[in-house]
Amino acid sequence: MSERFEVVGIGNALVDVLARIEPAFLDAQSLTKGIMTLVDADTSERIYGAMPPAVEKSGGSCGNTMAGFAALGGKGAYIGKIRNDQLGQIFRHDMAALGVAAPVAMADDGPSTGRCLVLVTPDADRTMLTYLGAATELGPEDVDEAVIQAADCVYMEGYLFDKERAKQAFIKAADIAHAAGGQVSLTLSDPFCVGRHRDAFRALVENHVDILFANEEEILSLYETRDFDAAMQAVRAHCEIACLTRSEKGSVIVSGDAFHVIDAVPVDKVVDTTGAGDQYAAGFLYGWAKGLDLATSGRIASMMAGEVISHVGPRTESDVKAAMQKIGG
Repeated sequence: MSERFEVVGIGNALVDVLARIEPAFLDAQSLTKGIMTLVDADTSERIYGAMPPAVEKSGGSCGNTMAGFAALGGKGAYIGKIRNDQLGQIFRHDMAALGVAAPVAMADDGPSTGRCLVLVTPDADRTMLTYLGAATELGPEDVDEAVIQAADCVYMEGYLFDKERAKQAFIKAADIAHAAGGQVSLTLSDPFCVGRHRDAFRALVENHVDILFANEEEILSLYETRDFDAAMQAVRAHCEIACLTRSEKGSVIVSGDAFHVIDAVPVDKVVDTTGAGDQYAAGFLYGWAKGLDLATSGRIASMMAGEVISHVGPRTESDVKAAMQKIGG
C-alpha cells in the first residue's frame, strides 16, 4: 500500500441515531431517562421505528477519536465491522466525508450494523440505547494487514475487548504494527470492562501497548488499587507512555522518568462529558504523530476534551485546528 496513515483506529463501528423527543416518548417506550442501556436487535428495531426524524452519523468511541484526529488535520483510517445495510453504508460514507479512510469489513449476513439510539429531551439530557450488532463480530481476519503496516500507530478501543475473537484481532494488529516499525496505543474505555478482563488487559498493556489512555477509575481498576500514585508507578513500568485523565483535575502523562501534569481547560459550563476521553486521545495522538513533545501533545488533548464537554455530543464543533495552532501544534 502506497498510502500512509498517521493513526489507524480499531473499534466498535456504530451509527449514532440522534432524535429530539419529549419526555412522554420515554414513558411510552418504558425507558429510564438519562442512562445508557445495551439492548438486543428486536428492542433496537422497535424503538428505532417509533423515533421521530433523526440525524444518523458514524459513531462509537474510536470513531469519535478518529473524527477528532481528522478535524485537527491528522491523516487516519478506521477498521471495524458493519453489515452491508443502510446504516452500514451511512457509517462508511460519513467516515469518508470526515476525511477518515474506512476499509471496514461489510458483512453480507449476520447481525445488522450496530447503532446507538440517542434520545435528547428538551433539557438536553440524553437517553441512549446501544445495539452493538455486527461490531462485535470483528475478528483477526478483519484486520487489514496492509493498512496496519502503512500506519505510524494503531489505536485500539477497549470496549471491543469483550469477545475472544476481538482480543485475537488486537494481538494480530499489534504484532503487525510492531513488525512494521509502528507503535500501538490502547484506550481502556471503561472500568467495568477492565474488571471483566483485567488479566487479559494487563497482558496486553505489558506486552503489546506503547501508548495507554485511561481515566482514573480505569487505571485504578487495572491495578486493583485505590491509590492513584501506586497505579501510576505500576503503569509507567509497562508501557512507553501513559496518559491518565482525572476530570477537572486535568491529566498526568508519564513516560519513563518524565512526568507532566496537564491542567484541564476551563469551560464556562460543562454541558455533556460524553466523548471527553475520546477527544483527549485524538488531541494527544495528533501531537504525538506530528513529533511534538509530551507536554504540548497533552495541552492539545486537554483543549479537545474541553471543547467537547462544552456542548451536547461526543464530537468537536468549533475550529479545533485554529485552537490547536495557538497552543503550538
